[in-house]
Amino acid sequence: MHDAAKESKMIRDFENIIIKTVCRAIIPFIQLYGLYVIAHGHYSPGGGFQGGCILAASFILMVLAYDIKEMKKRMSEKINTILCSTGVIIYTGIGLLCVILGANFLDYGILEIILPADAEHSRSLGILGVEIGVGFTVMAVMVSIFLNIASAGEHEDGEQG
Repeated sequence: MHDAAKESKMIRDFENIIIKTVCRAIIPFIQLYGLYVIAHGHYSPGGGFQGGCILAASFILMVLAYDIKEMKKRMSEKINTILCSTGVIIYTGIGLLCVILGANFLDYGILEIILPADAEHSRSLGILGVEIGVGFTVMAVMVSIFLNIASAGEHEDGEQG
């Protein structure tokens, strides 16, 4: 019976090595694809929400393959909160800039006043900026929701939230 337990442990360790190696190889490509979806969302299918979910999935895969501590080495809760706030600031900042320039909230055409481009390109750049903000926020919120569920609300300092 002792040999069977050792053999079972060896198989689990071997499977764990395979999972970690595959995840280590595939996670950067998932993140690159998420950034691609965000960057091209202003003129093709996709955008900030979809790209943010893809980026969050890469961090969630990291937690599933390794553990929460390993993921938090790469993105702490502080960085996660900063990314979430930065995304909201980018989104509202672009919208308020449009209002300050005399147009409606998120009426990107008015950005031609401050950008060295015509109205069409200004709209495209405005939408790209909003997509980046939405992508940051969605990624950070999805990771935060997953971590809160997976860790039962434990925070880095060990207190319940």
